[in-house]
Amino acid sequence: MDHLVPPSAGRPSAPSLPYAVLAGFVLLLAAVFALSYGVGRLAGPVAPDMRGVSADEDPGTGDMGGMGHGR
Repeated sequence: MDHLVPPSAGRPSAPSLPYAVLAGFVLLLAAVFALSYGVGRLAGPVAPDMRGVSADEDPGTGDMGGMGHGR
């Protein structure tokens, strides 16, 4: 009695299943990041006067004058 069971047509094969799960996770991750970016853009700055620096503004060297370095 040799019963052969044909593989089901609707079920993915075992080697392709981990790739499908990984691809689904990456798509979900991209959707979450896109959604959070959109909400952040709608919410605006989180503090007063917090904005990006434009090209014509000079942010300076970041040196706080009068701070001696151990001299």
